[in-house]
Amino acid sequence: MITMKDIVKDGTPVLREVAEEVALPASEKDKETLTKMLEYLINSQDPELAKKYQLRSGIGLAAPQIGINKRMFAVHLTDENGKLYSYGLFNPKIVSHSVEQTYLEGGEGCLSVDEDIPGIVPRYARITVTAVDLDGNPVKLRLKGLPSICFQHEIDHLNGVMFYDHIDKNDPFKIPENATKL
Repeated sequence: MITMKDIVKDGTPVLREVAEEVALPASEKDKETLTKMLEYLINSQDPELAKKYQLRSGIGLAAPQIGINKRMFAVHLTDENGKLYSYGLFNPKIVSHSVEQTYLEGGEGCLSVDEDIPGIVPRYARITVTAVDLDGNPVKLRLKGLPSICFQHEIDHLNGVMFYDHIDKNDPFKIPENATKL
C-alpha cells in the first residue's frame, strides 16, 4: 500500500524530469504499481482510512510523485454532474484542447507540495486525452471542468512541470483572458 512516506517532496529531482514512455503492453510490475497508485487515491478519500494511515486526500497521482520516472498516472474524482473518473493510465497525451481557459478559484494543491502556494493556475477549459488503461485498452477521453484540470496537472508531472510554474510571478491572482473560474 502506498502511503505519504512513499510520496516524494517538492525539490526531488525526479519531479523535474520528463518521464519515459511505458513499454506496452505494460509489465505486471507497472500494472501493479499503477493499481496501487489508484488505491492510494481511493483510500485517501475515505475519511476513516485517511485518518488511520495519515493519508493526504488526493484526486490524482503521477508516477514521478512516487519516484518512478514513467509516463503513468492515476485519477479518482467526480465531476460537477457526479460522474466518476477513476483511471490508471499509461502514456497519456493531450491530443487537442480548447482556446478557452479555466482555473480553480482556490488555486491548486499537490501531494508532493506541503505548503500552500496561492495563485491562479490557468488551464485549458476542455481537453481530449488518449492513453492506455490498466487492462491494456486504448482510451480517448473528452474532459472539461475538474477532470480536465486534474488530467492537465498530472500530465504536467510527466513533463517535469509543477502547478506553481503556471502562476504569474508578478501578479499571482491575475485572471487569464477567456478564462472561467471553476
